[in-house]
Amino acid sequence: MIKIYGMPSCPDCAFVEAQVEGNAQFQVIDIGSNVRLLKEFLRLRDGSAAFAGARRHGQAGIPCFVLSDGTVTLDPAAAGLKPRPVADGEACALDGSGC
Repeated sequence: MIKIYGMPSCPDCAFVEAQVEGNAQFQVIDIGSNVRLLKEFLRLRDGSAAFAGARRHGQAGIPCFVLSDGTVTLDPAAAGLKPRPVADGEACALDGSGC
């Protein structure tokens, strides 16, 4: 099973979630729905080198994918999914550059 950490208010997360809806191979975890889930994500984010670039650029690092083998990645393609097209324009980063 592939875990996907994200939030519905993130356009990148919503795009990914639409691709996996109803697919039992994926577990979508809404980190905004419960502080325990947020803490679970923060522990992962604070301890994984996969988030180095996101932290450097002031990004949250969602959607985040934890693959079946435990690999942590921010790349939807690594989970067999498509990234949201940049041309869609929505962004949740403070500087408007992305999520």
